[in-house]
Amino acid sequence: MTVLKIVEHPNDILTTPAADVTEFNEELGKLLDDMYETMVAADGIGLAAPQIGVSKRIAIVDMGEGQEVIEMINPQVVAIGGKEVEVEGCLSFPGLYGEVERPYYVKVEAEDRDGNLYELEAEDYEARAIQHEIDHLNGILFTSKIIRYVSPEEFMEEGEEQ
Repeated sequence: MTVLKIVEHPNDILTTPAADVTEFNEELGKLLDDMYETMVAADGIGLAAPQIGVSKRIAIVDMGEGQEVIEMINPQVVAIGGKEVEVEGCLSFPGLYGEVERPYYVKVEAEDRDGNLYELEAEDYEARAIQHEIDHLNGILFTSKIIRYVSPEEFMEEGEEQ
């Protein structure tokens, strides 16, 4: 597996909607594995393919703590509920944090690395991470949703309280 370079803002690939994945093969599996290694090396919890320069609808989320890595190919949000405001950051915007309002609950339809369709339901922080990555696939950056910017120091203090 390979750690790839993360694309940082500004870069047009980050604001361009990604193309659907049509081929489910070894190349896709390798890309998913490389994305995971890249995300871990960057100390992230999610990564979308455009963030490594690949304009395809592929994203991963890893909440850690023994949970299974979520691999989403061609994901679509099919239901949302509630709302909450929390601080987010992004690997493509190092050192930038801000409060973003998102639905508390999300239901997603996606395909796995073998092309099998599945549904996923998530709440709270996991739902937030999933929505953040799906936004990347649609060319939407979290900076367009920031209500209030937060300093890195303030972000660290809030993280310690949780």
